[in-house]
Amino acid sequence: MIKDPPVLTIRRKFDRPDAAELAALAGVPTGFVVDTMGGRGGLDYRIKPMIPLAGPVLGVAVTCDCGPADNLALFGALAISGPGDVLVAATDGFTATAVTGDLLLGMAKNRGVTAFVTDGLIRDLVGIRAVGLPTFAAGLTPNSPARSGPGTVGLPIVVGGVPVASGDIIVGDEDGVVVIPRRRAGEVIARLEAVKAAEASLDAKVKAGLTLPDFVQAVLDSDRVVEVE
Repeated sequence: MIKDPPVLTIRRKFDRPDAAELAALAGVPTGFVVDTMGGRGGLDYRIKPMIPLAGPVLGVAVTCDCGPADNLALFGALAISGPGDVLVAATDGFTATAVTGDLLLGMAKNRGVTAFVTDGLIRDLVGIRAVGLPTFAAGLTPNSPARSGPGTVGLPIVVGGVPVASGDIIVGDEDGVVVIPRRRAGEVIARLEAVKAAEASLDAKVKAGLTLPDFVQAVLDSDRVVEVE
């Protein structure tokens, strides 16, 4: 006789970034973070903030794989979450039901969770606005999920085309969500000052009237460009 599979598989312990790493990334926009990682790291463009944000969001990923039309795993992730965490829920991009609404997100805020991210849909937008927890999703539907499982908590997932592991650093703003793999946190922080400086320099030149960057003009003036009639 084949034994029924577990409704949830949970891994509670995982490496976390230290406080200094998180402090170094506080308030940094997603575009800067992506630039430190070679132009990648952002989730699918459809995953956007569902309520107004006060500024960039930062936290530590606690992952769950809910699968389609179910959110038992999200409750499992909620149970192991704490202050500064970001709940990240994979749904296989399922769009026939929401994965959560305002009540679960209210509980998450009560636990000190920083934000919620999913490749699926949410519901109860008015209530979520009242809760005030930064929420990133692919859209809205009033349809509700089941709570049957199976699902996983704390294990690696893929959300919006990007691998996410518990302990990774999540940065979110109005442009979307970026994942910093835990092992790359030091690399990102080391490159961040150069990215900030380059951005500030070019921004100042644009405000002063710049019409074309020097590096682009150099390419246009080189033998790498062929003019045709």
